[in-house]
Amino acid sequence: MSRKSDMKITILFVLSVGLIAAAITAYFLTVYYRHVCFRILGGFCESMIENNPDSRQAVLELLKTKDFRVTEEGSLSNYGYYPANLGITDTAALWIAVLGFLAGGILFLFAFCYWHRKSDIRIQALTGYLERINTGVQGLVFESSEDEFSKLQDEIYKTVTELYQTREEALTARNNYAENLSNIAHQLKTPITSISLTVQMAKEHLGDTCAAEMPQGCASMACKMHANIKDIERQISRLMHLEEALLLLSRIDAGTLAFDRKPTDIFTILSLASDNLYELFMQKNVLIDIPEMGEININVDVNWTMEAVMNLMKNCMEATGIGTAVHCSYEKNPLYVQIRIWDEGEGFAKEDLPHLFERFYRGRKAKNTGIGIGLSLSKAIIEMQNGILRAFNLPNGGACFEVRFYAS
Repeated sequence: MSRKSDMKITILFVLSVGLIAAAITAYFLTVYYRHVCFRILGGFCESMIENNPDSRQAVLELLKTKDFRVTEEGSLSNYGYYPANLGITDTAALWIAVLGFLAGGILFLFAFCYWHRKSDIRIQALTGYLERINTGVQGLVFESSEDEFSKLQDEIYKTVTELYQTREEALTARNNYAENLSNIAHQLKTPITSISLTVQMAKEHLGDTCAAEMPQGCASMACKMHANIKDIERQISRLMHLEEALLLLSRIDAGTLAFDRKPTDIFTILSLASDNLYELFMQKNVLIDIPEMGEININVDVNWTMEAVMNLMKNCMEATGIGTAVHCSYEKNPLYVQIRIWDEGEGFAKEDLPHLFERFYRGRKAKNTGIGIGLSLSKAIIEMQNGILRAFNLPNGGACFEVRFYAS
């Protein structure tokens, strides 16, 4: 809205208010005029009756020659007469007052509608600007204008500019973080490979030494070396797992992790995940219960979703006791598909619940195995497929993971 438009609206409002005020003034002047005429005529009639009492009946009959409505009080009210009975009205002034009031009201409504329309257009322009910003359109600049929305427009533009700068800085920081993770993971490959080869050569050399005749005192030393080598191999395995996890984290942070999403039955995903963990469950003597609850499909990447579910199952398996079970269930409603995985253990520690899905966080009850990124990976994989993951303790005991995949 330009300054010229604001001036037009102001003039219209002033004119409308002026017309309404003039109409109201004219109306009250007309009423006052009627009362003045009524008092003058009343004084005249009373003087005439006082001077000539015999004319009283004639004057009253003369005043009653017209049938008028009683509305106002005056000096003749004692006789039952009022201003309207005498026809003392200035109809022209009254009509002028009515027309002025109507004209002022119409002009006021027109000015209000005009102002409201201009305001709507201005608000729609600001809303459209924000909508285009939210859809990713950059470089939008508003035309400068001076009106009651100018300050709001300036503040919106400043906020959008600051948000763009913050977003660019956050993207740069995220990309740098992802690149650093990737570099660290690649740098780990060389020493891990070297250590693996050294351990392999040591095992072969130790095997050759054991095959030859060895003094009895050296046999115990060879057994200790075998145990040490196995421990080194376990640590190498952890380092290799960490390297793979860092590479995966870098891909997630950089947004380059590709998903081949297609409709897949939940029972199939849960069964594949449990099959891959079968040996671990058997070693821990823990059962896994996956009831078949009908075919329910979700639009996800099978392999990555199975990886996320495996992490949840493994976490429950490690937290529960020997001879217990890990349970699964799933259901569907109009909004989302829900999967639950829970154990029969003691549940999560209260201090761990707020931090369960943080990277490299290891809970108070965590074993020495693992590096603390399984749950954070599961959460990232699920959220990148339009889902959410949360953890809580069941009322009767046990830790529970709840996954919800929302309809796309």
